[in-house]
Amino acid sequence: MFKQLQKIGKSFMLPIAILPAAGLLLGIGGALSNPNTVQAYPFLNVSWLQGIFSIMSSAGNVVFTNLALIMCIGLSVGLAKKDKGTAGLAGAVSFLVMNASISGMITAFNPTVESIDTGVVGAIIIGLTVSYLHNKYGNIQLPSVLGFFGGSRFVPIVSSFSAIFIGAIFFLIWPTFQGWLVSIGNGIAGLGPIGTFLYGFLLRLTGAVGLHHMIYPLFWYTELGGVEVVAGQNIVGAQNIFFAQLADPNHVGLFTEGTRFFAGRFATMMFGLPGACLAMYHCVPKAKRKLVGGLFLGAAITSFVTGITEPIEFMFLFVAPWLYVVHAALDGLSFFIADILNVSIGNTFSGGLIDFTLFGVLQGNDKTNWIYVLIIGAIWFALYYFVFRFLITKFNVMTPGRETEEENVNVVTKDSLNEVAEQILVALGGAENLEDVDACITRLRVAVKDVKKVDKNKIKSLGATAVLEVKGGIQAIFGAKADPIKQKINEIIGRD
Repeated sequence: MFKQLQKIGKSFMLPIAILPAAGLLLGIGGALSNPNTVQAYPFLNVSWLQGIFSIMSSAGNVVFTNLALIMCIGLSVGLAKKDKGTAGLAGAVSFLVMNASISGMITAFNPTVESIDTGVVGAIIIGLTVSYLHNKYGNIQLPSVLGFFGGSRFVPIVSSFSAIFIGAIFFLIWPTFQGWLVSIGNGIAGLGPIGTFLYGFLLRLTGAVGLHHMIYPLFWYTELGGVEVVAGQNIVGAQNIFFAQLADPNHVGLFTEGTRFFAGRFATMMFGLPGACLAMYHCVPKAKRKLVGGLFLGAAITSFVTGITEPIEFMFLFVAPWLYVVHAALDGLSFFIADILNVSIGNTFSGGLIDFTLFGVLQGNDKTNWIYVLIIGAIWFALYYFVFRFLITKFNVMTPGRETEEENVNVVTKDSLNEVAEQILVALGGAENLEDVDACITRLRVAVKDVKKVDKNKIKSLGATAVLEVKGGIQAIFGAKADPIKQKINEIIGRD
């Protein structure tokens, strides 16, 4: 199970790399084009400027709107042993078929249900199913009359039919699960600071699979988030109340307690998770830090500035789900402390620097107690750093770049790559000895039929700092050249 979780985590690295850029576009564009923000800060109400912010927001939002689909494709491609393009197509088609099937079942059998959104859970189920079917039936031979539909063409077909059955299962069980979430939301609304902790904990926990949208709207837009009379109007919902008070020139004192459903986010998103990033970076051997430094830096900046946390969370969610639970508990504690200290900052989009500045600092400490966020944040940065560094080291969590061997110091140049790949192929026992050729950040991972045919010394002489024998194959440490070598070997033997 541990090895499979590692493979799933590695498969998500490609789509994860897209998220920091998308997060910056969405966070900056979304926050500064929000009507409430423009109303609060009229100097932003310039048509060409708002046009730019709107384009930024739309460009970033399309990635997060389709995040489940992107993750499904990434998982299908990452777990496929060969012909990865077909697997990616099958994953995309199957995910769309599953959601369309669910919509059709709702219309036909339960029109009282508005929609069912399975989030990343559905993406993972479809991705695992497609990769299994692809690896099992990618070379299937059908009768001659159906020969055109054999081989790789069979995979999208059988995957799509499987997606219909998966959609039926979700149709049957998901409304009940959603009902549980709503009941939990009703229960925690009246528990004071303890309820605020549970809100933060469950919001973060369900965010792992894209189901947080089942929780926060109950508090942001309904009576669960509070009811206030503002400027003579009866306002319901935490975010609605906050912006009504923000627009009220006669409002004095702290913003109301509805902000307890926002204020705890800032310490985690601006300080805690960047601290976790630094911890993961320091857990990478020094020789390999250059390979992953940009990934960690980009993800940390995205979280700090915009509050987009997925680029960081997906680095450890799939390789160590229990570590994500620890993170969710710390986030819940952040909400609890912010509630106790009456931190009263609202937000439009997320808990990053943009909203912190607009709706905390610029509103004045007398209305928001924003200064406490900096104090809590410093503590949270250290807390996340030491907790993550201890747990990653203690339990050898395979976060990006975590390898035990030193990075390769022999340089394989672009010009020599073809020749080196051919020699490595010979050292592996030839194409007939290969079952699967893959790579992570620094390792060439090869499943072979007979490990005795592998010439480990030859592979070392071609640039590998170490060659490890594992059950069913070998792992050769080539540093940053591992993935290009993998691609070249697959190209030579006719796989993609």
